[in-house]
Order: sequence, then C-alpha cells, then structure tokens
Amino acid sequence: MAIKIRDGSKCKYDLLALGECMVRLAPPGHGRIEFAKTLEVDVGGGEFNVAYAGARLGLRGGFISKLPDNPVARIILNHARAVGMDVSHVLLEKFDGVGRKGRVGLNFTEVGTGVRASVTMYDRGHSSISYMKPDEVDWQGVFGKEGARWLHTGGILTSLSDNSAAVVKAACKAAREVGTIVSYDLNFRSKLWSSEKAIATTKEIIPHLDVLIGNEEDFQKVLGFEVEGTDANLSELPVAAYKRMVERVVKTYPNIQAVCTTLREVKSGLINNWGGILWYDGQFHEARQFKDLEIEDRVGGGDGFSSGIAYGFITGMKPQDIVNFGAAHGALLQTTRGDTSQLTLEEVMHVMKGGSARIQR
Repeated sequence: MAIKIRDGSKCKYDLLALGECMVRLAPPGHGRIEFAKTLEVDVGGGEFNVAYAGARLGLRGGFISKLPDNPVARIILNHARAVGMDVSHVLLEKFDGVGRKGRVGLNFTEVGTGVRASVTMYDRGHSSISYMKPDEVDWQGVFGKEGARWLHTGGILTSLSDNSAAVVKAACKAAREVGTIVSYDLNFRSKLWSSEKAIATTKEIIPHLDVLIGNEEDFQKVLGFEVEGTDANLSELPVAAYKRMVERVVKTYPNIQAVCTTLREVKSGLINNWGGILWYDGQFHEARQFKDLEIEDRVGGGDGFSSGIAYGFITGMKPQDIVNFGAAHGALLQTTRGDTSQLTLEEVMHVMKGGSARIQR
C-alpha cells in the first residue's frame, strides 16, 4: 500500500515533531565529564532533531512540547526559531524557581574515541513534558484545521511517564484520523523503562502509526520481535534475519506502511560502517553502504536518517532514493558535533549521488 501524503497547499506544516527536547552539556573534544572545566551548550531530543533537520532541508517544520518559562528553555526555543521552526505549540508553564516539578531536561554527553564509547548521562527527571496531559493541546485543531503532512514522535517521549504515553497516543490517533502520516521511532532506552513496560505500552499506540523506525534492539525490546543471529553486543547485524523480522511485524500490524532502520557496525568510537534499509510497499530497499565512516559525533545520526526518510516521502522521492537520502543525511550529520543538523540540502544530495569529499573552492 503506497503512502499518501496530504496536499501541502492545505497544510500549515510539512513535518511536525512531538517530544521532549533537552539542553546538552558536553566537554570539548573527547573530554570526560568528570574532569571538565568547561561544557559546550547544545540542544537535542530524539523527536526535536527530526523536525529541526527537516527545517534545515527546507520543510515547514514545527515542534510540540512543554517547557518551563525560563532562560534555559529559551535556549531550546531560540535554537528552533533560528532555522524557522514553528514553536507556537510548545506549551510554557510558570517556573517555580527551583525545578521541583516542571523543568528542562539535561543530558551530559561524552563523545567517545577509539575503544572508549560515547556516553550520555541523563538529568531529565520531572521535566515539564513528563507531566503534560493529552487535553492540553487541541489535536483536532493542529492536525485538522491547521494541517500537517507528517507527524514524527517516538518511544523516548512515550517512556517518560504514563501521561507522556497518553499524550503520544492521543496525538497519533488524531493525526492519523485526518490523513497525516505518523512515523514513530521505537528508540528503546533502558535507562528510561523496562522492555516489559515498553512492549505493553507500545501495543496500545501501534494501531495509530504508519511508519516504524528502529534497529534490531528496538524491535526486540519495544515490540517483542526477536532477530535471529544477533550477538549479545549487537556488533554485527545479519541483514537477512532483520528482513524476516520486519516481514513478521508488518504481517502482525497491517496498518504499518513502511519500516526502516539504520545499519551500524561499530569498529571504534570514531570508525563505523553505516547504512540503512527501508521496507515499503512489499519490497526492501538497501542504502549505499558507507564503509569505515569517520565520525566526529555519532549522537543524532539515527535522527538524521529518520528526517531524511520523512523528507524523501514528503517530497515524492522513489523508495531507493528515499533510503539513500536518509543514509547520506545520517552519515553527514555524524561529521559535526551536537545532536542537531548543520547540513544543507545541496550537501546531502552531493553525498547521496556519490560525490567525493574533495575540497570545494
């Protein structure tokens, strides 16, 4: 079944994201948090990153969330506005001055190197969006009256609280009822919830989704579908086994119109093999492989892939071009520090078409 994208002339947004966005604090270079004397301030969140990248590529992007009304939250809002993202649906609540309830989530990130992996340490408890309730947003107004062609959300937001899960379900249901395509990144985070809780909660949401995004661990931990042949460290992915798993998923959930994943083999903190797969309309399409990809910062690479997939569908690319574009975008995003995209459409198209890294003068 082919994905049908709503008429852009009848929608205010091309790509909306629903999720939490945090302020990221990272030691310069490959430093350790424990010994840091300065921290770089950046912005990032699994869902936010996708809409941000879409706006960089030229889509009309927007973000739905909830934040306290304070200067730290304005770091996020200013970052979004700088690329033209609409933040009119970000709810702002009065800050209590302490952050006992209703605060901006933080994450502390170490960018790995060599045999030392990248590390993310969360400080995101009691964030404003984790207390958000479904009736705080007029979902029919957002998706029906204003109109959105694509909604992206995922398992990170869902995992934050029972309230968050209810918000995700309400948004996805309202979006899909008016023909907005809904993509969902399974994005399992063991620090945020258990596999048992993830599976039970996601089963209530998946009937309202169109596109699933996730790696082999995500499908195992969030949906309960095993991928035969993966080792304990998930260092190598047997692609044929992954494809068989996807076929079981779409047979179980026939509302799912597309499934995609990144293919990452970690050789070191700075060298990965990288690619991607898209299942769409009954066929698999595998992206060009980026062997020995040199990485500056791997955080956000998967979100770059997801935003590339959304961009490809929204702009009417062919399936093979969609997955190639997503893989190229994700590869490029990992060449810069920070979670969010610093890329242009021209750069992604250049790499997607096999362009080299020769200096451009």
